Amino acid sequence: MERMDRLNAFQNLLEQKEYLTLRAAMTRENEVDIAEFIEGLSKENAVIAFRTLPKELAAEVFSNLSPDMQQVMVDSFTDTELSEMVEELFVDDVVDMLEEMPANVVKRVLRSARPETRKQINTFLNYPENSVGSIMTAEFIDLRKDMTVRDAIQRIRRTGADCESIYTAYVIDEQRFLQGVITVKELLLADDDVTVETIMEPDVITATTLEDREEAVQRMMRYDFLSMPVVDHENRLVGMVTFDDGMDVLEEEATEDFEKMAAMRPSEKPYLKTNVFILAKNRIVWLLVLMVSGMITGGILGKFEAAFAAMPLLVTFIPMLTDTGGNAGSQSSTLIIRGMAVGEIAFHDFFRVLWKELRVSLLVGIVLSAVNFVRLAIFYPGQEGIALTVAIALLATVMMAKTIGGVLPMLAKVLHADPAIMAAPLITTIVDACSLVIYFSVAQALLGL
Repeated sequence: MERMDRLNAFQNLLEQKEYLTLRAAMTRENEVDIAEFIEGLSKENAVIAFRTLPKELAAEVFSNLSPDMQQVMVDSFTDTELSEMVEELFVDDVVDMLEEMPANVVKRVLRSARPETRKQINTFLNYPENSVGSIMTAEFIDLRKDMTVRDAIQRIRRTGADCESIYTAYVIDEQRFLQGVITVKELLLADDDVTVETIMEPDVITATTLEDREEAVQRMMRYDFLSMPVVDHENRLVGMVTFDDGMDVLEEEATEDFEKMAAMRPSEKPYLKTNVFILAKNRIVWLLVLMVSGMITGGILGKFEAAFAAMPLLVTFIPMLTDTGGNAGSQSSTLIIRGMAVGEIAFHDFFRVLWKELRVSLLVGIVLSAVNFVRLAIFYPGQEGIALTVAIALLATVMMAKTIGGVLPMLAKVLHADPAIMAAPLITTIVDACSLVIYFSVAQALLGL
């Protein structure tokens, strides 16, 4: 509530044109909150509020604005102001901004940047979209292994203001080959005359520029790094990935997986900013695929038409059977996909997963089939044969569904397909068809249809 009151106070100061007071008030706030305040203003007022900020704070706020609002600000800048802003921002933030901007805005930004900055930005822009190089930052602390601790701390004080993170420093030689890693904590606790080489960690876990960013970030999270060095193919240090950029990657990848699991093509823009035709296009392809595959279920029903014509009561249990099977398969696939995403499960665990899912499905299936048998025996007295048929079919369906849900995502990974596409919609379609075959096969065997 207090935060909302402060934002309302900013609004009042802006409306009253108390710009100096507004500037002083906003400088005491977090840059994320300031960005949120500016996002809620009209374009004209947003530009005015942004211009009241000190240059250093303005750069931090700018990096937290949405791409649309960033473009509004860029359009309001003079070439000189744009050049100053680009130089004030970290390179990775500039690259993130340019990836969302129209071509004419990108050209203007690059034209306004200094030659060395422009070269650096172009290097980052040329990395593949999903590579580590596209998310790394070039502003980091590098030290020489022959430096004393005193010299290293002085270098951090001298260059740290222009670095995105100073907690971790990377040790390089004259050719910029990565030699080791050291933290500021270790430097502060060491004697001043000790060399960096004697206290650094020589075994460094790294990422390469062309490596898939999701895999690199997962490794970073596994080791609880605040940052991770990025090297080229010759092991030369070229950048680092910070924790905040890693979290952004995981959020994007999680969103993409959720969309795939819901049978949609991933969208690169937020929902409210995506055109309805784009949303429709992203959804319709998989819906068509699932609709066509659903025809298989209809074909199976047609094949067993004589069975449920002879005993119509059988038909009433089909929705329960298919829904339970689909839900059971979705449970297993979700757990397996999550385990694969965080590195807990790999393909060499295939038979362990299969064996575990078989045991789990057996226990779950026994409980569900027993409950259904009792329910049907009570509600349909004298129809114990049908009750037994449904119970056996349900047990077999749950075991089949959980097994399919557990192994299909792993097979997809081996085939270099996205495991997310093997999630709820596709598995449900497969399970529906298989459950009907099981159901009517059991009915024919037990009831003589």
